[in-house]
Amino acid sequence: MSGGPLVVLVGPMGSGKSTVGALLAERLGVPYRDTDADIVAAEGRTVSDIFVEDGEPHFRALERAAVRAALVEHTGVLALGGGAVLDEGTRALLAPHPVVYLSMDVEEAVKRVGLNTARPLLAVNPRRQWRELMEARRHLYTEVARAVVVTDGRTPEEVAQAVLDVLELKDA
Repeated sequence: MSGGPLVVLVGPMGSGKSTVGALLAERLGVPYRDTDADIVAAEGRTVSDIFVEDGEPHFRALERAAVRAALVEHTGVLALGGGAVLDEGTRALLAPHPVVYLSMDVEEAVKRVGLNTARPLLAVNPRRQWRELMEARRHLYTEVARAVVVTDGRTPEEVAQAVLDVLELKDA
């Protein structure tokens, strides 16, 4: 494929997209980009603040635009927000790209992010809400992914290596 990201990471919050993405970019000698960070930079406020002040539909519109732009402009490693795959148009745009779904179970999520209330979609009963989010999204992550890498019990370095292996990419 010519143009676009070398790797696109999708998965739930806490799956390691940002950490693994930065490691992959470093190992491949390419830039790293995170669409949530793009939104925060453009809006001058956190994702949580956007959710609270403007609502989820507004955030999702910003997210669609950020993903669309990044898929065209970015040639390195790209990490998408956990809910980016909810949009049918975004899923269609991901089709030609090397997408890897970083999967994890709820116990791993608890260890990594503590399922705290700083995550706007997990403010009430975080464990149950995380499970419900995953039930709604797992098939979408799988649909867009060229490969799935299980992150449970693995270090970020091990996950990064698994991504390189599954996509048959070599370190820079």
